[in-house]
Amino acid sequence: MTVPAKLATSANQTTLLRKLPSVDELLSRPRITELRHGLRREYLVEIVREVLAEARREITAGVAGHEAAEPEWLEGRIVAAIEKELEPSLRPVINASGVILHTNLGRAPLTTEAIEEIRRSATQYSNLEYDIAAGERGKRDAHVARLLSRLTGAEAAIVVNNCAAAVLLSLAALARGGEVIVSRGELIEIGDGFRIPEIMEQSGAILREVGTTNRTRITDYDNAINDKTRVLLRVHPSNFTVSGFTEKPEVSELIALGERRGLPVVEDLGSGCLANLSEMGISEPTVGESVAAGFSLVLFSGDKLLGGPQAGIIAGRKELVARVRRHPLFRALRVDKLTTATLEATLRAYLRGAWDQIPSQQMIRATLEQVSERAKRLAESLLPRLAEREASLDIVEGNSLVGGGSTPSQSLPTRLVRVESKRYSAGELEKRLRGAPAGIPVIARIEEDRLLIDLRTVFVEQEAALRESLVAALS
Repeated sequence: MTVPAKLATSANQTTLLRKLPSVDELLSRPRITELRHGLRREYLVEIVREVLAEARREITAGVAGHEAAEPEWLEGRIVAAIEKELEPSLRPVINASGVILHTNLGRAPLTTEAIEEIRRSATQYSNLEYDIAAGERGKRDAHVARLLSRLTGAEAAIVVNNCAAAVLLSLAALARGGEVIVSRGELIEIGDGFRIPEIMEQSGAILREVGTTNRTRITDYDNAINDKTRVLLRVHPSNFTVSGFTEKPEVSELIALGERRGLPVVEDLGSGCLANLSEMGISEPTVGESVAAGFSLVLFSGDKLLGGPQAGIIAGRKELVARVRRHPLFRALRVDKLTTATLEATLRAYLRGAWDQIPSQQMIRATLEQVSERAKRLAESLLPRLAEREASLDIVEGNSLVGGGSTPSQSLPTRLVRVESKRYSAGELEKRLRGAPAGIPVIARIEEDRLLIDLRTVFVEQEAALRESLVAALS
């Protein structure tokens, strides 16, 4: 805790300040001496100085007593500070929120095969940019391009580090200095406050808005085309809906206009859906449908509905993909060997139709009966331990969300474990779960002042830890 220093100190405070041990004295303390064998001395000295400085501030501000000058006490603070700093900041959590592609929780969990590919690629040399058959330099695109073409029907594909990068690169390559026509109703804001117009501006393309927020017609596009027009852009509203008095051109109309006026039609599809999810009650266009419809390029994410690593994929006509790839920005935005290996493993699972091996697909495809059975088992295992903790639970109907900028206003029916405590409010209980009472933070949700647990997004192997966390949080 950082505290302000007072302008003057009392005699007692002055005495305490003089008693503070030196840096060298603290470095010779037993517990710190042990740490010196595994840490850089410069780092240890820096932490010791920081703890001493904090102790001086606390003594001067009158918020610390005589213990602040004791070597043993300071030794404990130094060790605690080092242990906290050396703990991994990025750590696993139990996602009990029911949001499958939770952007703040890392979106799509990876397949087991992808994890093995990461390990193999990270610990050995690989043919990332080496053509083994030819014995010469190759292209890293080759490892996933063929798989993407088979799964989407696109003539060619390349990969960059996210979908915003795919938009930036494509427009920089195809429209820099020229105009890109887009409907006002599609000028969306994506994650962390970034907006499509701002990304377009960085590409060097000039935004040409047409239509209105709720209604845009094909004639609006046609009338806006001039000798500066380079691209017609369609942005899929992956995280919002506009309802009521609305209108927008059919895909076929927009593509026909592009063909008639000799302009590429690019779609920022966003979610990257490769498999039809209509049987699950989810209506989301697939990349294959967009390619088949005739879009010149289709841009989409790797870590949303596709269920792979963070990546932005540019798929479409061969000559346009090649043109985008030649742009200097591609070198800055390309992905590394770990993303390549992970994406390749995920795409292979799609070719096999191995939905149970792709965690996000498995969660989406889990039936209501399966989720209900898991909720029932969790409730039954908890009930005997709740009475003495003045808590109760029941199973209620609810909805899971796909999330991650996908399927706006669509949900999956689920069964929720609803928890109520006489000792803690729902907000307090949610905070206690986040505090990792059993070693791993649990992210739940609150509705109508009740804590809700959705097992659709909890891995089966995490159920025991979830149960212990709930018991500990209710204590």
